[in-house]
Amino acid sequence: MDVASYQSRIYDTSGLDFAIIKITEGTSYTNPKWVAQRQTARDAGLVTGFYHFVRGGSMRAQADYFLSKINLVPGDFLVLDWEDPGVSNADKDAWIRYVQEQRPGHRVLLYCNVDFWLNRERTSFAGDGLWIAQYNGRPGRPSIHAPWLIHQYTSTPIDTNLAAFTSRAAMRAWATGTTQEDDMPTQKELYDGAWELDGHMAVPWGSDSNPTWKPKSVLVHIGQVARETRGRVKGLENAVAELAAQGAARDAVLERLAEGGGLDAAEVQAAAEAGAQAALDRLALALAADEEG
Repeated sequence: MDVASYQSRIYDTSGLDFAIIKITEGTSYTNPKWVAQRQTARDAGLVTGFYHFVRGGSMRAQADYFLSKINLVPGDFLVLDWEDPGVSNADKDAWIRYVQEQRPGHRVLLYCNVDFWLNRERTSFAGDGLWIAQYNGRPGRPSIHAPWLIHQYTSTPIDTNLAAFTSRAAMRAWATGTTQEDDMPTQKELYDGAWELDGHMAVPWGSDSNPTWKPKSVLVHIGQVARETRGRVKGLENAVAELAAQGAARDAVLERLAEGGGLDAAEVQAAAEAGAQAALDRLALALAADEEG
């Protein structure tokens, strides 16, 4: 769940694995209950995050104001709440990058709703993960194709969220920078396009749930997985470049076929998909070899 001054200092934590607490807004407002709300989360052993509601103005001043309020402990994560239309993409990116620099041992996320993500967001930058808000009552199924980390799916009776982790321990490992590799998707799961989390499709961006699948989706998610596996990326650049080339080659061949050629579109599409799978297989082997080395 996530809480602000609208909620009690002591709230029901039964069934929860994490809590995200509002601390500040702009450069003049501090949630008067946040310290007690943090203690409630700590007492329940929850993974704990803290957010700043950004307003127009100096991003550095707002970040410094936010960070000055809290002495962080390992595993605390930080969030920029982007809801004010007066805050630009450049401002959003600047706040996140500055906080990442100031608190390098902590994850820094972006929170926004689906409208902002689809219609205002232009840089595809969400720091260490996207917390997406869409009150659709379908936990883990927001209406976006981009990878997301947390889905705020209802505000009734309180803001409630699902995180794309298999357990509290997995989320805590991510927050402390010691991600459990068993909880990450395999290369085949990435290629197939989605994997399940407690019966829900955790990241529904792939071919099964997105008929407009493009190689870019795979590239974006490979980048996220590479970061989460602590830099074990030997051979990654070559494999990703090869995968991108597959898409470009497919488009070029299909264009030539439209003008008259020897193969039909279905045959070329099948060949391109086989090539993309081969590229991902080589990526998996490269990562495995690096781990053994």
